[in-house]
Amino acid sequence: MTNAAIPPSVIQLIETFAELPGVGPKTASRLAFFLLRGRSELALRLGEALQGLVENTSFCSTCYNVTEEDPCPICADPLRDRDLVCVIEEPLDLLSLERTEKYRGRYHVLHGALSPLEGIFAEDLRISELEQRVREGDIKEVILATNPTSEGDYTAAYLVQRLKPLGVRVTRLGRGLPMGGDLEYADSITLSRALESRQEL
Repeated sequence: MTNAAIPPSVIQLIETFAELPGVGPKTASRLAFFLLRGRSELALRLGEALQGLVENTSFCSTCYNVTEEDPCPICADPLRDRDLVCVIEEPLDLLSLERTEKYRGRYHVLHGALSPLEGIFAEDLRISELEQRVREGDIKEVILATNPTSEGDYTAAYLVQRLKPLGVRVTRLGRGLPMGGDLEYADSITLSRALESRQEL
């Protein structure tokens, strides 16, 4: 974006906002000018929050969830079931499953789903790390909680092929979830039933 009427710092902010998912040029411009209209305190707090995000967060070296300490609190919790691992696509899915208060195992965050058409392959996800956890740990069951989408189904099928030869039980969440939906939008009751009705693969 180039416009002599708009200062370079504002243009940079608009272009940065526009890189966020779901934010187009118009929304990015609205956000930038909202912060400019006497919202300097909010802009400073936003800057501090973003700086804290960059400086204080990383990924857990065990499950790859976002954390400020390594291992993350869930992996470090001695009361969590060590032999049960739930595989999810994104950290937001973990929050949804935790809200059910039904799952007491651990997690593994893939950070996406396989989608060859979009250039997302196994090496782009945390799949080899999952295999390593299964080989080295005392994991007895892996629950595949990928989203009920074509990409999620494809990822689950791929994981079954990779994990079954390792001698671990592989299950999938029951189909109380709507096709094409994301876990982060599912209510706690639906997720609880999906956990309870998981099926062996």
